[in-house]
Amino acid sequence: MTDQPQQTVSVEFTIGVGDGQIVASANVPVGATNLTQILPVLQSMEDSMISGMGVQLAEAGHPISCRAGCGACCRQMVPLSIFEAEALAAWIRTLDEPRRQELARRFHQALLSLSASGLIDRMVNEDWLADTESARQLALDYLYQRVACPFLEDESCSIHPIRPLVCREYLVISPPAHCFDPAALQVIPAHPPLHLSRVLNRMGAELEGDARGWIPLLFLFAWMEAGASPGNGYAGTGPEVLHKFLEHIGEAQIPARTAARNAD
Repeated sequence: MTDQPQQTVSVEFTIGVGDGQIVASANVPVGATNLTQILPVLQSMEDSMISGMGVQLAEAGHPISCRAGCGACCRQMVPLSIFEAEALAAWIRTLDEPRRQELARRFHQALLSLSASGLIDRMVNEDWLADTESARQLALDYLYQRVACPFLEDESCSIHPIRPLVCREYLVISPPAHCFDPAALQVIPAHPPLHLSRVLNRMGAELEGDARGWIPLLFLFAWMEAGASPGNGYAGTGPEVLHKFLEHIGEAQIPARTAARNAD
């Protein structure tokens, strides 16, 4: 007896972005699911927004310069939401044993390199995403170690279709070579209209009762040993789980809007 594909339903919704709106739709499971299981829906949402942004930038004469084969950004720190960690862990467990062992070796080697540089403690104890000078210096110090993401192969992402949202959101319109030394060369980012990765982090922080809701990507294999299933913290039918995610988009934008009004 073979598993039957889960039925889906199309859900239409509107997301407020600044003074505008994004009208979109998504196909989500009719029955029971959870936040981790609808990550493909969120990835599709992110890709659609970035594609639209890319068209606008190209028409304005500032095309996105990121290309396959340029792996400079794949040597940066990657904050991985706990829901994406769960999804990647499940994917890794489907691999054959030699491939799993090779990935485990790469993760271990990357951690050894960072440990030798004294960065591991700082990665654990500092908030990389904070808007502080120490966080920015940590990001640069990490980058200059030139430790490649274990999923990087031939300067391209080997998990591109399922890569984290934060990786999809890192885009530039400056020459790609500048990304190797952002402290000395000008890097001009292309900011998507929404950072869905931050919404996942917010939901993870809410679930775990901490300030992060994410783990360093390089800690993935160690995190897997706990067998955590954070996606179940946001469970229900497909429309219900998507609605909960959309609610958090609105909540995440309230502080930004308030700050903008206060700056006027």
